[in-house]
Amino acid sequence: MASITLQNIVKEYGTGAKTVPVIHNLNAQIHDGEFVVIVGPSGCGKSTLLRMVAGLEEITGGHISIGDRVVNDLEPAERDIAMVFQNYALYPHMSVFDNMAYGLKIAKVPMDDIKTRVDKAAGILELGHLLQRKPRELSGGQRQRVAMGRAIVRQPQVFLFDEPLSNLDAKLRAQTRLEIQKLHRELGITSLFVTHDQVEAMTLAQRMIVMNGGVMEQFGTPEEVYNRPASTFVASFIGSPPMNLLKQAPGLQAGQILGIRPEHLELSSTGWEMTVDTVELLGAERLVHAHLGTETLTLRLDASLTAPAAGQIFHATPKEGCLHHFNAETGKRL
Repeated sequence: MASITLQNIVKEYGTGAKTVPVIHNLNAQIHDGEFVVIVGPSGCGKSTLLRMVAGLEEITGGHISIGDRVVNDLEPAERDIAMVFQNYALYPHMSVFDNMAYGLKIAKVPMDDIKTRVDKAAGILELGHLLQRKPRELSGGQRQRVAMGRAIVRQPQVFLFDEPLSNLDAKLRAQTRLEIQKLHRELGITSLFVTHDQVEAMTLAQRMIVMNGGVMEQFGTPEEVYNRPASTFVASFIGSPPMNLLKQAPGLQAGQILGIRPEHLELSSTGWEMTVDTVELLGAERLVHAHLGTETLTLRLDASLTAPAAGQIFHATPKEGCLHHFNAETGKRL
C-alpha cells in the first residue's frame, strides 16, 4: 500500500494558441489505505486525472508520487498499480481463471503462487464456481468482479477504478457498491475511484474530490461536502434533489446567493409564502416543487405528512442553522 501525492498537476492538449487546458494546478494528498472518489460531470477532467496517475496520459506540469517515488516518467507497468476499466477489458477466449492469472503469468510468477492468489481472490469475490467459464457466459456483474479479481491478484500498492459500474443496471450497481466496500475493508489498499454518479461517490468515498472544468472545487469527506459545500457548483451537484439556490430570498443581502437543502424546509403557519407547482410521491417521501416569487425550489417531506396540493399557497420555514451563503459573483462559500 502507498499514499498518492498530486502536486500542482496541470494537463494541457495542443500547443501555442491552440492549447486547451484540461486540469488546472490540482493539489491533493491521498493517504495510505484511503478510498478516494473523484466525482464530477462529463468533461470535468476526472478520467484524465486518473489516467495520469496510471501513466496512460502524460503530465504537462507538476508531480505525481506513489509512496515515496515520483512516477511522472515511469511506465504504467512500473508504477505498481492495478486498474479496473468501465468495459471490463476481459479476454473473451480465456476462462475466468486465465483472465485473472494472465498478468501473473506474464510476470513469470510460479504457477503454485498464481493458483493460490487466484483462488484467494475468487473466494473474496465469490467467483470460485465460475473459474472455468468464459466471459460470454457471465452476467455484467460477474464480469466486473472478474475484472476486480484480476486487479487483486497482482497485489498492487494502488487500485484505480475508471467508472467500473456505469455499464451495470441499477440493482447490480447497488450490489457491486457493497462488494467494493467489503473488498476495501478486507484488503485496505489505497484506491482512486472515478464516477459521475453522486450516489456512488457518497456511499463509497472516505473522502471525495469534486471536480468542475478541470478544477478541484472541494476535497473532503462526504459529510463535509454535503453539509458544507464549498461553492454553488458543489451545492447543486451533490444531493438529489440538489440544494435550492435562491438569489431573491427574503432578507438576503445584495451580492449573495442563499442555499437551503430540500429536507431543511419545514411546513409552517408563517414564513416564506410559496405556491405549489407539482407534488411527487416517492414512497417514503414527497417532493413538493414550488415557486417563491419568481424563483423555483423543492421541499422534501415525509410521506406521512399532509402535503399541499398543486396550485395551493402555503408557508415554509428553513430549519435553524441550515442556511448556506455564497458569493453571487464567484459562487464560493461565504
